[in-house]
Amino acid sequence: MTDSQPHIEVAVALPVHGSFTYSVPEALQALATPGKRVLVPFGGRRVTGYVLGADGATQLSQVLAVVDVLDAEPLFPESMIPLYRWVSAYYLYPLGEVIRTALPGGLNVRDQRTLSLTEAGRLEGRSGQVAVDAGALMALLADGPVEMNALVRKLPSSGTRALAMTLVRRGWVAESRQLSGDRVRPHTERWVALPDDPPRGKRLSASRRGILDRVIAEGPMPVRLLTRTVSTAASLVRAMAKSGQLTVFQRQVYRDPLGEPVAPDRPHRLNDEQRQVVAEVQAAMGGGFETFLLHGVTGSGKTEVYMQLARSVIDRGGRVLVLVPEIALISQMARRFEARFGAGIALLHSGLSRGERYDQWLRVMRGEATIAIGARSAIFAPFASLDLVIVDEEHDGSYKQEGGLRYNARDLAVVRGRQNRAVVILGTATPSVQSFANARSGKFKTLCLTRRVEKRPMPEITVVDLTQSRDARGIRRFMTPELTDAMTRTLARGEQVLLFLNRRGYAGYPVCVDCGKALNCRHCDISLTLHQSANAYRCHYCGFSLPSVTPCPACGGKRMRNLGLGTEKVEAAVSALFPEARVARMDRDTTTRRGAVVALLKRLHKGTIDVLIGTQMVAKGHDFPNITLVGVICADLSLNFPDFRAGERTFQLLAQVAGRAGRGDAPGRVILQTYNPSHFSIQSATDQDFPGFYQKEVAYRRELGYPPFSRLVLLRISGKDAARTRDHAQALGSCCLRLATGQGGHTTVLGPIEAALSRVAGRYRWQVLLKSDGTRPVHRFLREVMTAHSALFTHSAVRVAVDVDPFVFM
Repeated sequence: MTDSQPHIEVAVALPVHGSFTYSVPEALQALATPGKRVLVPFGGRRVTGYVLGADGATQLSQVLAVVDVLDAEPLFPESMIPLYRWVSAYYLYPLGEVIRTALPGGLNVRDQRTLSLTEAGRLEGRSGQVAVDAGALMALLADGPVEMNALVRKLPSSGTRALAMTLVRRGWVAESRQLSGDRVRPHTERWVALPDDPPRGKRLSASRRGILDRVIAEGPMPVRLLTRTVSTAASLVRAMAKSGQLTVFQRQVYRDPLGEPVAPDRPHRLNDEQRQVVAEVQAAMGGGFETFLLHGVTGSGKTEVYMQLARSVIDRGGRVLVLVPEIALISQMARRFEARFGAGIALLHSGLSRGERYDQWLRVMRGEATIAIGARSAIFAPFASLDLVIVDEEHDGSYKQEGGLRYNARDLAVVRGRQNRAVVILGTATPSVQSFANARSGKFKTLCLTRRVEKRPMPEITVVDLTQSRDARGIRRFMTPELTDAMTRTLARGEQVLLFLNRRGYAGYPVCVDCGKALNCRHCDISLTLHQSANAYRCHYCGFSLPSVTPCPACGGKRMRNLGLGTEKVEAAVSALFPEARVARMDRDTTTRRGAVVALLKRLHKGTIDVLIGTQMVAKGHDFPNITLVGVICADLSLNFPDFRAGERTFQLLAQVAGRAGRGDAPGRVILQTYNPSHFSIQSATDQDFPGFYQKEVAYRRELGYPPFSRLVLLRISGKDAARTRDHAQALGSCCLRLATGQGGHTTVLGPIEAALSRVAGRYRWQVLLKSDGTRPVHRFLREVMTAHSALFTHSAVRVAVDVDPFVFM
């Protein structure tokens, strides 16, 4: 192919860095516009690519041509391409994979290679003269064709693909290719309308006359609406279309994830602090990029501030993006926005079906939705321009993606705001140390809401020292007299109780009575957790499970002592202590079914739940007006993690869950139980004193050189062979140390070292931590390592993942 055809820049949906140049055949030139998918040849196969724009700068004598354009309309606006490039450069992730991650799932197509045994191969196999490895491969094909990737999984030798291609060349195996993927399609339904020239004078049955009269009166409509009045409408419509009385056609309809409609509401009256915040943000709108850290105590009315600011943007024809940390919170936020703004809301999160998410994506792309609400993935909502970005609970670790493209949606909100010259609001009652440091340095502006709405008081917090109940037996060690007495009085008043324990299951440490060994996961270096309701021991990392009657694998003993505490055990204890109380549990085990969170919250608001027991899901943003008592069963669980942010997370979690109490007319109380009452994180949470916590926390961070005083990159090394993974980690660590020494100390290399959880899902895990005083030095360092030692990052048996600004170190 010559360069007479125009060239375009394409990012392919494969783990390869950079973009590629393709020529566009004349028949496709009008269609190959930025934001569309194209089918392109790459490395002997056809894969999905994304058009980034014209490529007039590349001068090549011969380039490959685009095979096809896959979309009638763009999937993302051209204005988002700079964001994709920024994400690729900052997180050191292939550009095509960034775009694939941003788009709804199920859109990519690829060549699927299928192998089958030829007649010559069958004869050769029967001869007995075939090598052992070739014979094993041919035996797998004897029963029928097998897809190449499935064949590699069944024969996990590094040479399986090469062997298969050798057999293809010999004529013993045949190879075929077909396109697969692209499973998401627009949803359509049958509609009817009057034809341009309907026949006249023809007598109609009563049913047909009823259908025709309704279409005449109401215009084009879906057939499903007609079936509500005429049960046989579906078949009658087909017959009427054949006789020319109606026109039948397919129309795209959106799959609606919002559920039942909500009653509209009106803006609430703001207090003085809220009015001041709204006025200051409104004054900044239209004046360019600005980021505000909205620090408001729990119950201070931040959501109402968000909605009134969104209204001012929408009234001027702008667009708004709202991020919340958990899918469980989206329904609450979406219903409040829907009540205020009506049908202009789009939802974007991984809890939707692929079809629903695709439809919501198209509504944003087409300009039919003016507000998008979602979890972290909604940061890629395809608005051509943005005027306001809101990040609720900005401190929450759920904004960090822990796999694949390891982006932080909170940080990308600021980047997207800067690229769109928009206003960004980071709202929270417990700011992250990083955001508060940015505010103190002048990067962000701080806005404060220091009082709860309607002059409601902050809850009274009582600290209970659990060391005083160490000698108590069973659950009484954690259900202390102070807590049970407070629950008794609260329930007697007809009010609700929230008990918080950030550990699900019944017991997290099953031990054999006979030999004393723990019952561990077969695939992870961690103990199983008993889930009594499922009669099973389960691993919370890989999903492995065993029946609850499983004998000890070490000695065969049948007596297991289930030590530890989880929300299931607390639920059982509360039901025994308060048999008349209606008890419910909110954790991942009880909320996996679609709609379960909404149903549980409805029961809570209707007052059909007296005691709610939950994990961190209950601590985030929920508004429970009748909960007046919050009991923190054990405040220390997150303090013991091997993570420099352990104190910060503990403070945030405790302050947030305490903020669920007293949000209605009655005052609230918190019973905070702890083994470390003197720890500054516990004391600061008790006093609701974030500035005091911040001063002590940053002193430790400054001394140890951790963020916000440095930048971190974590290299995560994992593989199925322990020795090979260890050797690979040591080789990578040695390369990093040599380069760091040559650079003169701009980057510090820590490790390699085994991860705190050294094996998860059958993969052995090591880590190398890179620490630098700035973003540019550590990026430059890592690019040099990846360029000079690329084989270490592309090994087939050992995986190396680059985690920029890591949040989890386990």
